[in-house]
Amino acid sequence: MTISLPALLSQLLLGLVNGSFYAILSLGLAVIFGLLNVINFAHGALFMMGAIVTWMAMNYWDISYWVMLVAAPLIVGVFGVLIERLLLRWIYKLDHLYGLLLTLGLTLLIEGAFRSAYGVSGLSYDTPDALTGATDMGFMMLPNYRAWVVVASLVVCFATWFLIEKTRIGAYLRAGTENPRLVEAFGVNVPLMITLTYGFGVALAALAGVLAAPVIQVSPLMGQNLIIVVFAVVVIGGMGSIMGSIITGLGLGVIEGLTKVFYPEASSTVVFIIMAVVLLIRPAGLFGKEK
Repeated sequence: MTISLPALLSQLLLGLVNGSFYAILSLGLAVIFGLLNVINFAHGALFMMGAIVTWMAMNYWDISYWVMLVAAPLIVGVFGVLIERLLLRWIYKLDHLYGLLLTLGLTLLIEGAFRSAYGVSGLSYDTPDALTGATDMGFMMLPNYRAWVVVASLVVCFATWFLIEKTRIGAYLRAGTENPRLVEAFGVNVPLMITLTYGFGVALAALAGVLAAPVIQVSPLMGQNLIIVVFAVVVIGGMGSIMGSIITGLGLGVIEGLTKVFYPEASSTVVFIIMAVVLLIRPAGLFGKEK
């Protein structure tokens, strides 16, 4: 089978765009699990909320995409804060299964509410005027919006990694999950810090939804299939590993894109095949810490 260079590069680009969504979504999951020990199955529904809140604002109130790029993560992040304060705070000392079941129930409630309001047919909104068109790179036409998605995702991912791994705030977050009483002795409000951490992880999911909406149709069920892949990305990278989630998300997106070129039949399962192999060789994940 002969593959033309433009076709190969276009699939690589598509894989990198998908990998950007995987990276930013898995990053939110890794932040929440790594710092709060909660398996947040509602992440896909909150990703969908970011997209639909943006669609509602743009269609009902004529608010611009650029405003919603900031506003939607804040709105959904506040919703996440309410979830943490009202529900999740009561199960932190219980088995992980309780958190998974609780957030699964939240997923069904959130998706059901939006499905009742908008059905399951796709909604779409236009690409912002500043990002329409494509750039001729000589060997291929690069859609400007897809390039924006990759750049924005990389900036957000590595800024989050820097915040958690290289700053005093990140040090307090990590210490607060290991020894909260010691951190409280330094005057840090650990419960508030945990609440804001969950809200931040949720806001990352909503940001991914805003970025994804012009690329894929907005639907109340848009997070269902994607979140399964994202969980696989987190497991491969290592549960709770920030950098592992970023690198694995981008890498698996590219691998998925290449698989669509050389063996399309396996493109929907290649991520799970890799997950099975990684778990056999290194159960903690590629970047996870062995206990």
